[in-house]
Amino acid sequence: MKSYKQPDDKTRIQNTSSFLDFVKIELTRGYILEHDEERYSARRQKIYSFMKIPREVEKFIIYGVIQCVDSFLYIHTFLPIRFLLAVWALIYRPIASLKGTRKQKLLTPAEICDLLKGSIWIFCTLVMLSVDTNRVYHIIKSQSIIKLYIFYNMLEVGDRLLSAFGQDTIDALFWTATESKSKKREHFGLIPHIVFALIYVVLHSFLIMFQATTLNVAVNSNNKGLLTIMISNNFVELKGSVFKKFDKNNLFQLTCSDVRERFHLSILLFIVVIQTMKEFNWSLEQFYVMLPDCCYVLITEILIDWIKHAFITRFNELPVDVYREYTISLAYDMTQTRQKHAFSDHSDLVARRMGFIPFPLGVVLIKALHSAVSFNNKMSFILFVLAYLTLAVCRILNTICALGKACDLMQQHQDDKDKNPSESTSGVHVIAATPAPKKLFTPDSLNSSLRSEDTSTVLGATALFSNSDVDLDDVCLNDKLNESFDCEKDITRSVPDLQNDEEEAGVMLIEPRKDIGVVKRTHKRSESEPSIQCVSNGSPGIETDI
Repeated sequence: MKSYKQPDDKTRIQNTSSFLDFVKIELTRGYILEHDEERYSARRQKIYSFMKIPREVEKFIIYGVIQCVDSFLYIHTFLPIRFLLAVWALIYRPIASLKGTRKQKLLTPAEICDLLKGSIWIFCTLVMLSVDTNRVYHIIKSQSIIKLYIFYNMLEVGDRLLSAFGQDTIDALFWTATESKSKKREHFGLIPHIVFALIYVVLHSFLIMFQATTLNVAVNSNNKGLLTIMISNNFVELKGSVFKKFDKNNLFQLTCSDVRERFHLSILLFIVVIQTMKEFNWSLEQFYVMLPDCCYVLITEILIDWIKHAFITRFNELPVDVYREYTISLAYDMTQTRQKHAFSDHSDLVARRMGFIPFPLGVVLIKALHSAVSFNNKMSFILFVLAYLTLAVCRILNTICALGKACDLMQQHQDDKDKNPSESTSGVHVIAATPAPKKLFTPDSLNSSLRSEDTSTVLGATALFSNSDVDLDDVCLNDKLNESFDCEKDITRSVPDLQNDEEEAGVMLIEPRKDIGVVKRTHKRSESEPSIQCVSNGSPGIETDI
């Protein structure tokens, strides 16, 4: 057994520190941050990225709003003309067939869709015009603040649910009306689908009218308590979003929803301004009184979006460039609707991306304008024609700007791919080593390429989220984007894998699976879902749906 020598008094004194020594060390202790340079540099870069998020978010939202405006103006400008042309074809072609001068189908699929759209739009507008909004306003105004707050939240939830349900209803109607008659009948018939679509548009229009009326009560009430509560309601949304886990695709869905919400709120505020100005005989004084409140609502919405996306990207370690990917994805969607014979309506992709259905909101706006403007003389009709022509010109200019921006974004995307061909390989895709020839995207060359080449090979996939018709294998960005932007080899993200029963459909490492040949789909691909062909590593002939 070893024996230990007891320390002497001198050694014990040297090992003992006094209180003054402790204070001295705390006051004179140094920092050598250079030894951990990478970590501190990364933290500084996170702060810079946090500050860049509002600008990148606004770029995406503005471009998304432009597409929503394009879809919204379409139903007020070009749809009436297409409807009249379809009605003329319905009258003229049977007469021409009887005379033997013309042999053609009675209506083309596009004319059938235009006829159905115009009929739904006219019917729902007539129903809304029969509603007395003044009585609705006073009924809502007589309620307590708490009731109105709960009522407005219920309307918001109902609006989102109906938006998700509405696009499927309208798509089902168009497909039932244009489906080949040679196929075996697998549907209820055209009349039930028309009834479903009419019920949906009427219900959604009433809901939006109640939203606008409630917002009108909040803005014009002497007690601003309701408006304050409605503004503070955005912070509840902030609490429910910031602390959730998001990957790139989930954040894309949230951002598209914010685009739709921003445009929807802007139209509601415009309706409130129209209704209020009508009640005060278009007095500028009243406009200046209500303008600050409307600005408070809109500015709060913008600030909440900035804060929400800044912290979501901060907590989930998402780069700032992700919003640029989203914008390019919308650019590819925009160009896909410019084909002479597109596989879907030009607003279909906007509806599926954003959850934005233009018909109910357009019906409510027409109701507000009809109650605010009177047509008593010829001058009124002249002003109406001038307003229509102005809207048509605005829609054309808006479309040209959106398409030009899309061409610029696609050109920049192609240039980036040509400069860095090696970075276009992801953990799932392996593209050819030889870079594709450089293409110059202009409106003319784009239209010619769309006519001469397959859409799926030129532009990639379409909608990321198709409301309730979402295939878990298709929850991804456009295929063209995945070829170049997903260049991290070992990343973790939420991608459900239906073929792997051993792992949960949650967060997993994306790696090419060698034991799987052709991945089977879980359901039949719909018309608005073009196939996404990708080449797996080592298997150049395999088609995989992401």
